[in-house]
Formats: sequence, structure tokens, C-alpha cells
Amino acid sequence: MPPSEQLKALVQSHRDGDDEHFYSVALQLAALEARKGNIKLADEIKRLVDSSRLRPQASKSVAIHQPRGELAQVLAASYPTQRLADLVADEALGRQLQRVVREQRHLARLSTHGLSPRRKLLLVGPPGTGKTLTASALAGELSLPLFQIRFDALITKFMGESAARLRQVFDAMTATRGVYFFDEFDAIGSHRAHPGDVGEARRILNSFLQMLEQDQSHSLILAATNHPDILDPALLRRFDDILHYHLPDDEQAESLIRARLAGRLPRRFNFASLRTSSAGLSFAELAKATDDALKESLIQEVSTVKVELLERMLRERQVMRSAWAKPTTKS
Repeated sequence: MPPSEQLKALVQSHRDGDDEHFYSVALQLAALEARKGNIKLADEIKRLVDSSRLRPQASKSVAIHQPRGELAQVLAASYPTQRLADLVADEALGRQLQRVVREQRHLARLSTHGLSPRRKLLLVGPPGTGKTLTASALAGELSLPLFQIRFDALITKFMGESAARLRQVFDAMTATRGVYFFDEFDAIGSHRAHPGDVGEARRILNSFLQMLEQDQSHSLILAATNHPDILDPALLRRFDDILHYHLPDDEQAESLIRARLAGRLPRRFNFASLRTSSAGLSFAELAKATDDALKESLIQEVSTVKVELLERMLRERQVMRSAWAKPTTKS
């Protein structure tokens, strides 16, 4: 390719946000300069390309790179604005997440010393405890796109097709740095000796184990499960960190309610009266109950959310939880 065409390709790839093509053309220019004898300039271009590839992406007000073709059926892309401050977590979990962010922000520095930041995370805990919000918060903190894997499209009945689609996902991790989130991971990560296991499920899990271990991208890979007891033990050593999520204690429940109803609670709000009605509810259920109380207050044109109203909404969530947990009987 003539130098003039390379310069045009460089500008076009920058315009289109195609980083990999931009780097490829830049390396072609470096090779051209090396052939001319400009070794110092060629080495400098290569050094700049390498450091740019390692550096976390800066926040940009541009549209997200959307998956195309078959990949569009498997990946759902978004650009979250949440931050870790939006997540109510215990001290230990908070430290783990902050460490992930710090290591990612110093990716280039760690790489120069032959070290890799944490980026393969297993999130374990009951529904509604913040696992999905964690994926959004990490993407928001690092100004990265969030790609959620659609298992309904990933898993097919045709032999070998699911593994091929999984390979496309891992190829995308290398091509586009982001947070890749496997929610309800037990759909493919269950123990290979599980009684309900079938041949295709084993092939998918074996493929995932191999691809996860071989992956050398700079993307974050998050897998979340509500049922860690059925996960295959071979998975655990493939992850850099295991993050445990729990139902909120009284202090965390009060913190969430105060945060969501800031400026709307009575001056003498006493959380002690809500401990019974909030006990056992997840963060998601608490959030829905507070939102319900706020909506009712706005409809009634009341400036504050009464404790009695909030308690009623919390008890409604308790009833929903009890009905869901109650086993059904055949008539």
C-alpha cells in the first residue's frame, strides 16, 4: 500500500473508531520506515502502538461499537454510567472491587513488570445482591462498554455450534476491550458429572475452560451464579478472584433506603421500626420497595415518605418473596 493510501487508511480507521485497523496501519508505516533505514522512527511508532494497546480506553462521547452479524445475536452491548459508589457492599467486597479497578487503571505499569491485573472474576451470591450492578459499575468506572452474553442465542441444539459461537465471543474480547458478563453462568458451568448433563453441555463447558485459560486479552470477564454448589470445580482455578455477595444486614439495608430516599424521609426517621419488615430482603427487593413508596408519595403529592407507607411496601415484598419460595402442590 503506498504511503498516501496508508495515511488515508489511518485517518479513516480513527474516524470509524476501529482501533485494531488503526494499529495495523501504523505498524505498516513503521515497517516502511524501517525499510528506508529510519530504525529509530520505526521503533518509536511500534512503542507508541504497544503502549496504546495496553492503556485503558478513555471515556469518549461516541457510540458504542455494536456487534455485527452472528455476534450481534450473542452479545448485548451498552455503555453504563453506574459507579462502585452506587453499589451497597460489605467492606471485604468493596476492597476487592476497588483493587480490581486500581489494577486495571495501572494495566500498562503492571505489564512492564510482567504482571497481569485481575480481570477474570466469579461473582457468587443470592439473586438481587448486586452481581449485575457490579458488571455495570466496573464498566462505568473504567469507561468500558459492557457486553452481556445471551445464553439463549449462545446455546443451540446443534453439535459444535455453541462452541463456535463461544469462540466468537472470546475473539471479540481480544478485538474490543470491554466488560464481558456471563450472567446465570451455571447454565454452562455446571459440574460435568451432573445427573442432567448432556454431551453438548460438556462440550460447551470444556470449550469455555480452554478458552478462559488461553485468553490473553485486556477485557474483563465476569461470570455470575446463584448456585455455586453445582459449578464444576475446574472453573475455580481459572478465575483470578471469587467475589461473594450476601443479603444486606440492618446497617446496609438502612444505608440503601436512606440513599434512595434522600431528602424524602422524615427528620426523625428511625430505621429500627423497619428491621422486621426489611429482614431477608435482597438489595434489589429493598430498592423496589423504596421506589414503590416514593411513587405513591409523589402521586399523593406528599413531600416526605411516611415510615408507615415504607413499611407497607416492604411487607408487600415479603409477601411476594414468600409466595415465590412456597412449593407448589399438584391438585
